[in-house]
Amino acid sequence: MRHVKITWRSILLSGFLLLTSGNLNRALSSPDIPLRFNISESRSQPFTTGLMQRVNSATTTRLPESADAVLVQASEWQWHRYLKHALNLPRWLDLGLEHRTRFETYDHPWRSIQALGQTDAQIQQRSRIRLGLNSEILKFLFEGQDSRVHLDNANSFVDTGIKNETDILQLMISVTTPNLFGTGLRTDLHLGRMTMDIGGRRFIARNAFRNTTNAFDGIHWQLAKDKTWRFRAFLVEPVLRDERKLDEQSNQNVFWGAYVESSHLAWLRLNVYYFGLNDQRSSTVNSQRTFSTFGIRLHKNPGIRHFDYEIETVWQTGKRGNIDHFAHFQHLNLGYTFDIPWAPRLLIYYDYASGDRNANDSQDSAFDTLFGARRFEYMPTGNFGPFFRTNISSPGWRLILNPVDGWKLQLKHRVWYLATARGAFANSGLRDASGGSGKFLGHDVELKIQWKVNQNVEFDAGYDHWFKGDYFNRLPTKAGLPPGGEKDTDYFYILTTFRF
Repeated sequence: MRHVKITWRSILLSGFLLLTSGNLNRALSSPDIPLRFNISESRSQPFTTGLMQRVNSATTTRLPESADAVLVQASEWQWHRYLKHALNLPRWLDLGLEHRTRFETYDHPWRSIQALGQTDAQIQQRSRIRLGLNSEILKFLFEGQDSRVHLDNANSFVDTGIKNETDILQLMISVTTPNLFGTGLRTDLHLGRMTMDIGGRRFIARNAFRNTTNAFDGIHWQLAKDKTWRFRAFLVEPVLRDERKLDEQSNQNVFWGAYVESSHLAWLRLNVYYFGLNDQRSSTVNSQRTFSTFGIRLHKNPGIRHFDYEIETVWQTGKRGNIDHFAHFQHLNLGYTFDIPWAPRLLIYYDYASGDRNANDSQDSAFDTLFGARRFEYMPTGNFGPFFRTNISSPGWRLILNPVDGWKLQLKHRVWYLATARGAFANSGLRDASGGSGKFLGHDVELKIQWKVNQNVEFDAGYDHWFKGDYFNRLPTKAGLPPGGEKDTDYFYILTTFRF
């Protein structure tokens, strides 16, 4: 594996030297490449968006595409580069800084590892720096990230989803051909360390709310036709986060897949995909995973006085250790946007993810969400986030309001059940193998307020009250529920994001 690392670094260095030599003159005179496919997959925007729109002519400059432009949501790289312009850097050289601070707190923890049941308040900070070299054909990107947590103590819940100090998030080169052999097709090849948003972001995502971020070492290829369709394929090793040391990957953990997106019909956008995972890192056989994940997603983007919908069905087969694995996930939502002040959009949805019915039999049926994000449709993650796409059955609704430009209000309510009473409750460490505690986990109500001042400054605050169900009152003592864990939980956060 060391040989592979050296090879990638050599390739990245070669790309860097090439960019800084023969291609820079071309970059200075070449126009922006139209961003044919930028799958933002926001819940209120079409997924095929163009390059950055001007906030106003005085403050925003049209950006050349970054190396990861077709890999992630547009908001992850498109903002006004105040620092770059202050330093009067050339157009082909990109420099961007981002800092986010979030305070969050909740009471009555439920995880078995929080044995004392103490309240957990934290300040989480995430800082990023982007350095890119952008020509028409070749691009280079370095992105560093520092994720820290403050106010934590020995009883706080902290893991690599919260803390990952001073690390390399992305380090890649990309090659773009905007008109392949005169066919009108665009192709992009990415090599190195990268982040990815794919499809609905439920199984592969560049995390937005979480304090740390999924990353992958390997290769990604895209072939696209304008806004009509695109094909993506990748072969990577997921980056293994460490709270303090530099992150590494393992050749015993390989992830690959193919994803096809079609937008031929505005009312029927189709995604078909396959993901393969071979994770043999653990010396514990039951923790080893060899999964194949097959999925179909149908959806229609929202619009004023129109219904929108999303249907996604996913099936997993393979092995968990020496045990056969067969699991599935189903998602359905239906929305409508009203043509009245504040443009309210009402969403009704339902999720089902299978759980393992018997820990001692020869069949594993607990669905694995791979590398997906949850916050956009479940609840805040961070040091909270009790629900995952495994062993759940959950109907709910959400109301989204836009009172004035830049402001968004959301009110959400979901009811939570275990898909199978004998299965584990996500990653809480709680399980009643007898099924006697039942399935009802309770319901939660969430209020979220967002103020996007512009592309560079955002404020976000939210409150969630989780009315816990009788599952927690009926758990046997040996399940390990912390003291007070059966009581309702209140969660609150407030965050600020600044980009330069």
